[in-house]
Amino acid sequence: METIKDYFGSLVFDDRVMKAMLPEKVYQSMKKTIDEGSELDINVANAVATAMKDWAVSKGATHYTHWFQPLTGVTAEKHDSFISPSPDGGVILEFSGKELIKGEPDASSFPSGGLRATFEARGYTAWDPTSYAFIKNKTLCIPTAFCSYGGHALDKKTPLLRSMEALNKQALRVLKLFGNTSVKRVTSSVGPEQEYFLITAEMYDKRPDLKYTGRTLFGAKPPKGQEMDDHYFGVIKPKVAEFMDDLNVELWKLGILAKTEHNEVAPAQHELAPIYSTTNIATDHNQLTMEIMQKVAARHGLVCLLHEKPFAGVNGSGKHNNWSIATDAGQNLLSPGDTPHENAQFLLFLCAVIKAVDDYQDLLRLSVATAGNDHRLGANEAPPAIVSVFLGDELNAVLEAIETGAHYAGTKKMQMKLGVDVLPKFNRDTTDRNRTSPFAFTGNKFEFRMLGSSNSIACANIMINSAVAESLRLFADKLEKASDFNAVLHDLIYKTVKDHKRIIFNGNGYNDEWIDEAVKRGLSNYKTTPDCMPHLLDKKNVDMLTGLGVFSEAELKSRCEIMLENYCKSVSIEASTMVQMVKTQIIPAVQAYSMDIAKAVKTKMAIDEAAVSEYEKQLVKTTAIYIDRMDEGVSALEAAIRGIGLCGDIIEESAYIRDNVLPSMSELRVACDEAELITAKNYWPFPTYGELLFGVR
Repeated sequence: METIKDYFGSLVFDDRVMKAMLPEKVYQSMKKTIDEGSELDINVANAVATAMKDWAVSKGATHYTHWFQPLTGVTAEKHDSFISPSPDGGVILEFSGKELIKGEPDASSFPSGGLRATFEARGYTAWDPTSYAFIKNKTLCIPTAFCSYGGHALDKKTPLLRSMEALNKQALRVLKLFGNTSVKRVTSSVGPEQEYFLITAEMYDKRPDLKYTGRTLFGAKPPKGQEMDDHYFGVIKPKVAEFMDDLNVELWKLGILAKTEHNEVAPAQHELAPIYSTTNIATDHNQLTMEIMQKVAARHGLVCLLHEKPFAGVNGSGKHNNWSIATDAGQNLLSPGDTPHENAQFLLFLCAVIKAVDDYQDLLRLSVATAGNDHRLGANEAPPAIVSVFLGDELNAVLEAIETGAHYAGTKKMQMKLGVDVLPKFNRDTTDRNRTSPFAFTGNKFEFRMLGSSNSIACANIMINSAVAESLRLFADKLEKASDFNAVLHDLIYKTVKDHKRIIFNGNGYNDEWIDEAVKRGLSNYKTTPDCMPHLLDKKNVDMLTGLGVFSEAELKSRCEIMLENYCKSVSIEASTMVQMVKTQIIPAVQAYSMDIAKAVKTKMAIDEAAVSEYEKQLVKTTAIYIDRMDEGVSALEAAIRGIGLCGDIIEESAYIRDNVLPSMSELRVACDEAELITAKNYWPFPTYGELLFGVR
């Protein structure tokens, strides 16, 4: 019987395959490129390409593609076959180093934010050797970066790799000062937890809003939602378990370290969590995971919803980004050890993160900003839109002692006493967890909890890597000039703690009092995408990101333009979908119900007026009132939509949509959801929330 060990990574051209198929010199050169970032020789590329083609063909592949991540938020690929004509009329299978290294997809239809004109079509894809090639649907997929003819990054991978390099460079400077001269590379690693919903394909097909926008734009609250807390970590339903089993196999074949699976808070909501990987690879794997989730769901008669808020009134879906940094020797630089107060190197790296989050809280917030995530952040189910850091009792006490100069005696380990002799005894952790914190320390890593479930994790990790790299750069500049290293180090840690303690908050982020407190501390609270996205172009942010070489100024302007365009387009599509559904489905359904009731009342009155109940009379009036309300609401929304075209630029347009279109959508929804509750079920045109949330058995 085939085991997981037999097929794990079977569709990946990984280190095991390279070691077996490549000549020793070629293999060692490839390893050096992957591990140390050294330049790849064309002769090595040719040898790798031949081995890659032979391996892929042996696995049934017929085509190859440069697999990349444009600024659409999803992946892209153009397939070419391995075949070339032979003189005898047949074909031979070829794949060269040149084809491996570079591709030329048409770049004209991808978002560019003004980096090139529409008629300028040429774009380039460049092989990323640090992320293994893999086979998907009989196609060899080669992870690549994507840039314009002018050299501007048109993707999410290129800035991510730049941010990783910036972090590596500055971290090595700091480690060298602590005597760690043997370290060659420092990398960030990530484990992104992925939340999602599963509903039946049959019901999905009856909901235009789900098909066009990914979320339900209408839906009255069902009698039961998540109030009983019985779905969270509950027994997994057989159909869902079958989906999860199939999903695991597909992910494991691609070398994706799917580890944990469970039911989430809301009915029909679930989560998958992987083991940590290097940030670049984790980003690739998360994009693949979302794609494969949807494909596997379809095989099981299900649809996987990745929208942040597919159902109003129940828990939305996020993506917890567990971030850490480690050396090539395996040392986790955010591991405090048993005596964190005596671990100066750890304290300095901890201070670098604290300073980074405080200095660039706006960048962290805007890195997760989308129209979908705006519905989730701060909704008593996710972290608030205010960025803060949770450290826990022990580290908080250490930093307070540093600031005040008091003696820190350490934290005594406490044994858990459960009152049952047969149960094992174990030490309690030195601090609890805080699920309301946007940026929480959880032992040897930080959990950035603000990401939306459909987001690429690249954007958030670009900003985290860059901000921490900038903190380390400033630290290294001071420490390298120090005549007394220990004295300057102590002062640097002390000053950082004192200057940035405002960002540390260990309390309840859902509490309204925290919002007032955050204002007093001077923390930002950008509630929506239009509020935060323009701050990408603030001078301090442009200076930092261009100074580290993560973005050019033109690339930053393009990102701001593209993200606001995505916001405007997403909400506009939702608004137009609402208009269409109300006009062609909801109002006609309520009208039909109202007319049938009116006919019945009229018939009864003709026979015996006394036989007509007050309820029947009132119901005719009530349905008529709701029809008028919905008609007025849809007219108001249409007027708001027309106003979009009168805006001057994308910043004005996004603000207009926030202030006019979204409120009109909310008002229309209220009327429709209330109408649903008084309309007979057989008249309502699409599946209800109760059917959607509890339809998978």
